[in-house]
Amino acid sequence: MLSGTTVLLADDHRLVRAGLKHILAFADDLRVLAEADSGNELLQILRRQAIDVAVVDLSMPGLAGMALLRRLKADYPDVALLVLTMHAEEQYALDAFRAGANGYLTKDVAAEELVTAIRKVATGGAYVTPALAERLALDLNRHHAGPPHSRLSERELEVFRRIVAGKRLTEIADDMCLSVKTVSTHKSHILEKMQLDSAANMVKYAVQHGLFGDAVT
Repeated sequence: MLSGTTVLLADDHRLVRAGLKHILAFADDLRVLAEADSGNELLQILRRQAIDVAVVDLSMPGLAGMALLRRLKADYPDVALLVLTMHAEEQYALDAFRAGANGYLTKDVAAEELVTAIRKVATGGAYVTPALAERLALDLNRHHAGPPHSRLSERELEVFRRIVAGKRLTEIADDMCLSVKTVSTHKSHILEKMQLDSAANMVKYAVQHGLFGDAVT
């Protein structure tokens, strides 16, 4: 009978999953049992298959981001969650840990670090790179008692300013050289962090807090 830590790879890019699977193939104690290209598929797999560690991207179709992490932690508390994402901002990491993540890595890490992180969270530990840990500590001190918009990363704040200035997501994407999908993901994170439910309430918040002077026009 095969032994070792069982792993599920959840990322909507097939090439990314293939690369991760190739890296983990060299670790004798880790076995990739399943792959998912969306949050919904990830949940479906966990309903029928026991997994030790889920390596999860934050930006997938359907249920994603912090909402996905909270759902996973609530429904499958025994599954260790390792976030592997393109978002390097400390606020994303803070939110991920609060939502139930056991570890947080960005996609530019070395292969060895990914293996180390999986092993660490599989044994009940938490994992974050030393550089990010230092930034997290500074960020906690800076935003501990700040207003809701202080929780936004610099990139999110740029998107927020453009939204309250009345720009469409396609315009924001062109202005910032991003995909519309990425801008939409930023918008979702902004609404979640600020506990707002619409762009109209974002504008209302900007008015109440005198933020229109910083808006991009």
